[in-house]
This record gives sequence, C-alpha cells and structure tokens, in this order.
Amino acid sequence: MSRYYSYLNSAVEILSNYRGDEPFAAFLKKFFSQYKKFGSTDRKWVSQLCYCYFRPGKAWQKMPMQERVLASLFLCSKEYNELLQLVKPQWNEGVSLSFPEKWQIASHDFPVNTIFPWIDQLSPGIDFERFTESFFTQPDLFLRIRPGKKESVKRKLQQASIGFESLSETCLALPNTSKVDQFIEMDKEAVVQDYSSQRVGEFLLQARPSERVWECCAASGGKSILAKDILGKIDLTVSDLRESILVNLKKRFASAGINTYKVFKADLSGPGKITDPGLFDLVIADLPCTGSGTWSRTPEQLYYFDSEKIKEYAALQRKILSRVVTQMAPDGYLLYITCSVFKQENEEQVDFMKDNLQLQLLRMEILKGYDKKADTLFGALLQKSL
Repeated sequence: MSRYYSYLNSAVEILSNYRGDEPFAAFLKKFFSQYKKFGSTDRKWVSQLCYCYFRPGKAWQKMPMQERVLASLFLCSKEYNELLQLVKPQWNEGVSLSFPEKWQIASHDFPVNTIFPWIDQLSPGIDFERFTESFFTQPDLFLRIRPGKKESVKRKLQQASIGFESLSETCLALPNTSKVDQFIEMDKEAVVQDYSSQRVGEFLLQARPSERVWECCAASGGKSILAKDILGKIDLTVSDLRESILVNLKKRFASAGINTYKVFKADLSGPGKITDPGLFDLVIADLPCTGSGTWSRTPEQLYYFDSEKIKEYAALQRKILSRVVTQMAPDGYLLYITCSVFKQENEEQVDFMKDNLQLQLLRMEILKGYDKKADTLFGALLQKSL
C-alpha cells in the first residue's frame, strides 16, 4: 500500500515544479528521463494523478495539491480505484455515480461553473454542463482510414487485439493508449485525426470543385491530407511560420504518398509579400487559437489559461484572414477552422469576414466532440463575392 502514497507524493513533487510554460507531456517526459527509478506502472499512475490535478481548471486553486488530486481522481474514476480505496474508501464506493452527484460530494461547495468560468463567452449551441464534464474524461484516439485501406486497417487492428468502434465509414475510435503505429502504416493506411477534425471533410465536400488549394497554417498537414483524399487531384500549396514544422510535414507527406506540392515559410500576421503569388480556389485556414476545444487532452492549458488570450488570438486571426483573402480566386472558397469554443474566435470572426472581407457565408457549425470523447472545433465555409 505504501507505493500508492509514493505515487501521490511523486505527483505533488512534479506539480510543485511545473510552471505551465511548456506542454506538460514534455515536462513529464523530461522528469521521468531524469529519474530512472519509475517503471512503466509507476509512470502510468503518477501521470494520471498529475493530469487529474489540472482537470478541475479554475476551481479549487487554493486547495492543497494532494487534496485536489484526490478529489479530481474521484471525479475521473468510473470504476474501483486502489488509491481511493486506501485514502478515501467512502468515495471509492461512489465512483459509479453521475458527475453532478460526485461533484456535490467532492466540490467543497464550489459551483461547477468555477471549473470553466467563461460561460458568457462560449459559442452558441455548446452545452455548458456536458462540455465542463468532459474535462474529467480522457479523449479517445481517432483514426481516419485513407481511401482503399478500410479492410486492411480493421484486419490489422483485430489481429493485434486492439478494440475499436466505427463512428463512420472512415473514422475509428480507439482507447487513448492504443499503440497503433506498431501495426498500421501511419499516414499511408490511416491518419491519427480527431473525430471533429475529420468532420471538416463535410465542408470540403461543399467546396467542390477546387483545383488550387492552399493550407496557409499547415502545421503537420493533416487537413491537406484530408483535402487530397476528399477532393482528389489538386494543386496543393502549404505554408507555415515554423521551419521545423515544415520539415516534419514533408516527412509526413512522403509517408502519405503526397509527392507533388509547393511549400513555403511565411509569417502571415505581418506585412510583406506572400511568397506564392497565385490565386487559390480554396484556402484552408486552420488558424492559431486558444485551443479551448482540446483542453480535455491538455488540461494544464485550462488550469493556466488567462482570458486575455482570447483577444490576442482574435486579433492575430483577423490579421491572417485579411492577408490570405487577397490570395483567393474571384469565386474562391475560404474554410475557416479553429479548435476554440469562444465566440470571439468563431462566430464573431465570421461576422468580421462578411462585413470587411467581402465574403459570403455558406455554412457554419460548432463540431461538438464532448459527447464523443473528442475535441470540439468550429468550422465555417465562406465564398468570395463576385
């Protein structure tokens, strides 16, 4: 039993030294690399406890670390937990209760809206209670099966005894810890892509036909691979601010069999000429944002979030949008995407584009993931007015 107290003490030690200035996963990896005494089971337990600490967000911030970890572990647990049985046996008996019932037991009279205190800034249509509850559930791992690979991917997963649920013809949901890269040829046969991110394909279908396509903030290029699979033969251009990201993108494109494309580095938030002078039938603008729709995966961002960041990202998004719209063909499309739940980054940006950039709205939707153990995204398809 002493090992469970050791796990709890190790979690408190790690959390006491973390300041939120880098992804917690990276910080944790460096810690475990430095201290080799932690075996795989130890790392799993300590990691779980640390992530539990962040999941209540802005609630309980003055609560002692150990107490906060235990209360959140109770809220996250769906079945018998050895540590809870040791230190909070009465809570362990209630792990199967509903979230509201468990919150009432563990909350210390804090209202549930203290977890995420920005309800007035949410995009319309988001269920606040279900969204807030989702912070206490680790999202699934999602695969998007590439064209012609459905049978082979499913067969390989079954042979490896990896359970999955088919959410659509091309989308599979798997346990988050699934080691799929040991059995699947990643990016060639299937792409790791969140369920809501896969739904962006619905907007791409509406943007047909589009021959010249530019993903302007491409990151790892996931939306470009999606566009290739849905739109077929396209003249693809990708860009990003970060050179290291573009290096990784090229490797990923090679694995995906994408060999013909243009790529350039660009800071689209500042002045200066855009390297590629052509006009595009479709601009995919998956822009930098608060990432608030992904905080179930990265709860440390919820814990450390400063709401002033909403204005900063909204201003950055408008700078980028104002520049990329100049590269659209006369009847071209713009697909605007964020992984944010804030209306200032979502619907209000659509209003800005309609009022200032001569774009007309064709479709706009919050892609809710909180009921699918997935991220929540925002998408809007607009077209340049003739």
